[in-house]
Amino acid sequence: MTDKIHPRHIGFDIDGVVADTAGAFIRLARDKYGLGDIKPSEITAFQVEDCLNIDNTKVEQIFAHLLTNPIEHGLEPMPNAITVLNELATTAPLTFITARPQKSPIEKWLTTHLSPAAASTMRLVAMGEHDGKGEHIRMMGLQYFIDDRAETCIRLAEEGLSPYVFNQPWNRGRHLLPAVDDWLAIRELCAMAA
Repeated sequence: MTDKIHPRHIGFDIDGVVADTAGAFIRLARDKYGLGDIKPSEITAFQVEDCLNIDNTKVEQIFAHLLTNPIEHGLEPMPNAITVLNELATTAPLTFITARPQKSPIEKWLTTHLSPAAASTMRLVAMGEHDGKGEHIRMMGLQYFIDDRAETCIRLAEEGLSPYVFNQPWNRGRHLLPAVDDWLAIRELCAMAA
């Protein structure tokens, strides 16, 4: 790719892109619910109950912990995410659009991890659903979006936007869209401040 994406034109999903939600889910499943060692490669469906032999009630409880208090329950950033986001924020405000239903807990989490300068200018939309991100992406003046949910990216492409799938075990083989493996690849996509 010869043309770099300006940071003002790209937005990010949070869970599975910025935040290692699968890692936190696995730790909570093991430590709080005694569910043994789940490997990240075993999470082959976006809806974990479709691929893991775990009671739906326990799955809901684990995700509720991560949604309502991600800091207390050990949600960590993806490798290199914070470094690259802080670099991007020196050029333009960061934009996050998430399916999470509550803004405050994840806003606090982001503020805890990002530099004060990056956190002070970030824009965050908590939609409460997976579908409909395209409308928010357009309203915020974005063209590009990085998400780990293949179905979201396929829909965004159909709407004329330019999504990138953040490769995860649950989206492999489910799309023909451009993809990134990690935050160093995202850094390569973007035009950074000189």
